[in-house]
Amino acid sequence: MTVVRTGAANLASVVAAFERMDCKVSLAEKAREAARSDRVVLPGVGAFAAARGALARNGLAEALSERIERGRPTLGICLGMQLMAERSAEAPEETGLGALPGQAAKFAVNGKRVPQMGWNLVEPEDDCRLVPRGYAYFANSYYLAERPKAWQTAWSRYGVQFLAAAERGPVVGCQFHPELSGAYGRTLLSRWLNA
Repeated sequence: MTVVRTGAANLASVVAAFERMDCKVSLAEKAREAARSDRVVLPGVGAFAAARGALARNGLAEALSERIERGRPTLGICLGMQLMAERSAEAPEETGLGALPGQAAKFAVNGKRVPQMGWNLVEPEDDCRLVPRGYAYFANSYYLAERPKAWQTAWSRYGVQFLAAAERGPVVGCQFHPELSGAYGRTLLSRWLNA
């Protein structure tokens, strides 16, 4: 299993979460490493433009887009999920990987702190196989709200309803942090590893 280096701040915690599950983890900085891996994780805590630039410099954007298009096991976490979208309001001049429709918007909710930091309920629709119902840990200022066609979805609410996760076979994007979500997160990671 491979974790992509994007300069994201949660790289160590993502690696540690998989190692606690007896998973051998390698780090990828080049397209060929991501292309030949059986499973790839795109982590993220940071800025959309910087992470997108890191993917472009190393040819990883094309490799990840191809993986997702072919339905090869790929997991996007937090900013990693936003990078799977078409765009983000954080850096409108940059394009994402385009797998999920729409643009990530910034929370602008009266009475709510931004970023959202803490536990929130994830409610999957009936056809979700990998994303369970339960409380997950979020740390996000931006969110996706558009329902992606041909994906199974899970939703959460922080003043507005937003996409907590989307899955299409073994390709999953989650706005929350499974690596910080205790037993809930371990359940999701285990299901993904076995999908």
